[in-house]
Amino acid sequence: MELTSYLPPLQATLNTISACLILAAYFFIRRGNKRAHKICMVSALVVSAMFLISYLYYHNQVGYMPFSGQGLIRPIYFTILFTHIFLAVVILPMIVLTVTFALRDRITLHQRITRWTLPLWLYVSVTGVLIYLFGFHLYPPQV
Repeated sequence: MELTSYLPPLQATLNTISACLILAAYFFIRRGNKRAHKICMVSALVVSAMFLISYLYYHNQVGYMPFSGQGLIRPIYFTILFTHIFLAVVILPMIVLTVTFALRDRITLHQRITRWTLPLWLYVSVTGVLIYLFGFHLYPPQV
């Protein structure tokens, strides 16, 4: 098997891990455990960066993958896909700002932007897994 065939399940796994780390970081900070929060967030950043690298490599090698689902699932899938892509672009600078505020100990600004960053990053991670499930398992590509 080619390397590219391993990448979609790897990417779904990385998205799942990222979502779990973000949730764990949230729960740690709510309990006042700043060290565990920081470890989870740095880990989520690393995992998300690994996802992005593998995603860009995959689509550079494979190109466009048409969705094979028909009927009502098509508008549902493309709505999820569109919002996922749009928010993935939006979330990147938000993550950079959120991390920058944390590193500079600008906690009030960090908390303010995190109220938006957290749910959007989670949405992008979870919908990434849904897109994988729809596109590779429920409605696999027609080869």
